[in-house]
This record gives sequence, C-alpha cells and structure tokens, in this order.
Amino acid sequence: MAISVNTNVTSMKAQNNLNSAGSNQKTSMERLASGLRINSAKDDAAGLQISNRMTSQINGIGVAMRNANDGISIAQTAEGAMQESTNILQRMRDLSLQSANGSNSAEDRGAMQKEISSLQTELTRIADQTSFGGQKLLDGSYGTQNFQVGSEANQTISLSLSDVSANAIGQDQKTGAGTVFGAAAAAGTAYGTGTGASDVVLSGPAGTSVATDISGMDAKAAAQALNDLGTGVTVSTKASVEIAGMTAADTGTLEIGTDSYDLSKFNGSMEELATAIGKDGHSASFDSGTGKLSITADDVAGVKAVGPAGGTMTMATVTNGVAGTADTVDAGGVVVNSELEFSSTDAFTVTGTTGAITGAGTASSLSTVRDIDIGDEQGAQDALAVIDSAIASIDSNRADLGAVQNRMNFTINNLNNVQTNVSDARSRIQDVDFAKETAELTKQQILSQTSSAMLAQANQLPQAALSLL
Repeated sequence: MAISVNTNVTSMKAQNNLNSAGSNQKTSMERLASGLRINSAKDDAAGLQISNRMTSQINGIGVAMRNANDGISIAQTAEGAMQESTNILQRMRDLSLQSANGSNSAEDRGAMQKEISSLQTELTRIADQTSFGGQKLLDGSYGTQNFQVGSEANQTISLSLSDVSANAIGQDQKTGAGTVFGAAAAAGTAYGTGTGASDVVLSGPAGTSVATDISGMDAKAAAQALNDLGTGVTVSTKASVEIAGMTAADTGTLEIGTDSYDLSKFNGSMEELATAIGKDGHSASFDSGTGKLSITADDVAGVKAVGPAGGTMTMATVTNGVAGTADTVDAGGVVVNSELEFSSTDAFTVTGTTGAITGAGTASSLSTVRDIDIGDEQGAQDALAVIDSAIASIDSNRADLGAVQNRMNFTINNLNNVQTNVSDARSRIQDVDFAKETAELTKQQILSQTSSAMLAQANQLPQAALSLL
C-alpha cells in the first residue's frame, strides 16, 4: 500500500462510518422519543401518506360516533314527549267512553269536556316546547334531518319528526252522501249499488290502487272490495236513520243488515224497538219528547223497512245529524243505503267516477284532536275514532324513532369495530417497535464509538512518512 500524506483514504472511510452511525443514532433517538416510526416524509413517504389517510378515517369515525349518539339523544327526547302525549290521548279516550254512556246528563258531559279542553291545550304545549339544544322537535319545524354517521361524505342516517300538537293529529276522513250510498231514503226493498263507480282509485299512505269496479256492489260489499286494495285507507259503512209515526198498525218488518225485527211484536212502541235493536249491537235511542227513534248501524249494507198498505211509520236518512225527507213505510218498502266512510292516519284521495259513493270532491280532510267535543253522545262516539287514529299515528312515529335508535346503536358498534381495526393497522405503519429500535440504538452507539476509535487510528497513518525522512 502506498504511503500518502495528502489523501488519507482510511481516515475518510472512518469519518463516513462515524457520520452514518451518528445519523442513525439520531434517527433512533427521535423515534424512541416520539414513539413514531415515521416522523417526517423522509422516514417513509408512502407510509406517511397511508397513515395520514387512516388518521382522517379514525378521527372521522370518532366524530361520527358522537353524531350518532346525539341522534339517539334527540330520538329519546322526542319519544319521551310522545309517551306523555299518548298518556294524554288515553285519558281523553277514557273520557270519551264515559261521556258516551247514557247515564250522563248535559252537565256531566260539560264537566268532562272541560278536562278534554285542558288536555288539548297540554297536548299542544308539549309539542311546542319539546326541544333539544334549542331546536324544537315536535311542532312540525324539525322535518327530516340527516345525521353524519360515517367518516366520508354522505354517510348519513335520516331522522324525521312530525307535528304532534292537538291541531295536527287525528284522523283523515272522507264522507258524504253519493247518488246511491248515503242518499236519501227511497222506495223499494233492494239495496242500491254503486252505479257508475267502475274506476274508483284510492291513493293512501300504503300506495295507490288500480282502478276498481264496484258498480255492481252494495255498500258493504263495496267497502270490503276497497279495503282489500291495501292502500292504508280504511273503508267502513254507516247507516243512520230516523223513524217516526210508528203505531200498532205498523206490522211490517225492519231489517238492519242481517238483523230483522217483526214490528207487530212491539205494538207501536218505538222505545221497546230501540231496546231490541240495542241488544244486537246497533245504536238506537228513542226521544220521547220528539217521538222519534234514531238508529245508527255500522258494517251493514243499509236499513230497510216494509209495512202494511196505508202504514203511518216513516223513515228518513240522517246525514251529519240532520234528517232528510221522510218516506212512508208501506207495502212497497223504504230502503236507506249505508254511507261509505273513508279514514286513514294520513291524507288520501278517492278519485275516479266517485259520485255514486262520496259525492263531490276527492281529497280527505283531517279531523283533529283539537276539534273533539264530547258535550253530547254523538260527539263522544265520533271522538273515539279520531283519538284512536291519533294514538296510532304517534305509535307509528315512535316505532320509527325506535328503529332509528336501534340502527344508530348498531352503527356505533360497527364504527367502534372499524376504528379499532384501522387504528391497529395505522399503528403497524406509524408506530415504532421499541424492542427493535432500542437494539438499533445500541448498535449505532457501539458503531459510533468504534468508528471514533478507528478514526483516531487512521489519522495516525500519515506519520509513517516521517520515519522515511
């Protein structure tokens, strides 16, 4: 080997090894101090990019879980208020049943109506004042809101809240005398059919039906056919008649659906006839002051009567509490066709050639809890259907809220699982292995010391030239 003074290659190599050991030692110390294998892009450019994407996902999942918990809290708050609304409606239903009883005087019913009015006010107050973080929930202003339950855009769950105040819940109804069903009393003994109603279409909360032909059906059969369409609209029948002028000479028959009454057995006593009708489950009341018998029957095709020639008994159709023109019940008979009554928890329409069944108009109207008046027997009876529909509507809303809560709980559980696994994956990329790195640090410390020693030895090599001079 040549002896050189100007260029000491051995020293240069020792310096390089010393610098490398020092640099590696510095890197190991940085990693051990921070706990991270990647402290800058130079450590692992690809790993830095991957771990940062995972960090965004992990942080986003944390926010998403908080969002989902907020959604659960809102749903729980709304459902709790709806539970109290249901309790109020149940009390109103009890009062309506009590008021419908014949043992109550007008003063009794008036006292019950006072409580009904107070409960109507409280129902609206609960809806107006239930809020979460200053946001009203049950007054109709909330609508549908999306909860961000994922770490990426548009990963949402929707929550809908509707108005449950007394003036917003009840029963959507459509009634009205058509040219056949619910029309005025007419001569004859055959129930009328929905003449011309060949393309009736119901559009309700469960869908829209095909055009349906009920032109050859009586009221009861037509109601059954329309119910079978499955649109979420309930169709029922109701026959309301008023009988007057009955004497012992009226020896014919009275038929209410499938129930038949031999009038000769009552010897002209409409009070006894009312009692017999009531035993069969129909509503019948005799007013001694006016001498008139009022009958209301549900789920029947109608009411018809046949009397003797020259009979004195009359029968009239009652619509909205008002009796129409009375027909004399003689040997030719008088028939009253039931009226079709449409109802649903949501708005609906009845379209097509509907004049025979509902008269003019196609859209339903909402009978609300606020409009309930149990000051008389008929009002108490009508209130039951409205209250039952309101309870069903709130129950449906609560079921939706329960489903959303369960969905969000499952979402939170899944997010927890994803966050754990992604954090584990990021750790393998980003975090330092302390066992491995401490071994590396020890190695670099030893190399640094040995490189220093060898550099000192290498720096002494040029002195060999002096021994030659």
